[in-house]
Amino acid sequence: MYHSKVHSIYIMTNKNKTVLYIGMTSSLSDRVRKHYNGSYRGFSKKYNCQYLIYYEMFEYVGDAIKREKQLKGWRREKKLTLIKSKNPDLIFLNDKLQGL
Repeated sequence: MYHSKVHSIYIMTNKNKTVLYIGMTSSLSDRVRKHYNGSYRGFSKKYNCQYLIYYEMFEYVGDAIKREKQLKGWRREKKLTLIKSKNPDLIFLNDKLQGL
């Protein structure tokens, strides 16, 4: 399978951390920038999901897609437990993406 890129699943939230949006991309920094600038349409724009709070990286796109679907099936509390396992204070990670 073709896999020259790194694929990521990510979770975005709004300023008050009341909404969670899960997505998948092969360019995490570009995608987060689009969410932040409001140029990524749909659910995330409607609910102002501009802030990255979690991500995982995969070599194979199929693995990323499988993980994205898995997380989307989880209840909010399980998602928050996962997020807090790597980001206990739910800090916004947008500025930490330089070089990704």
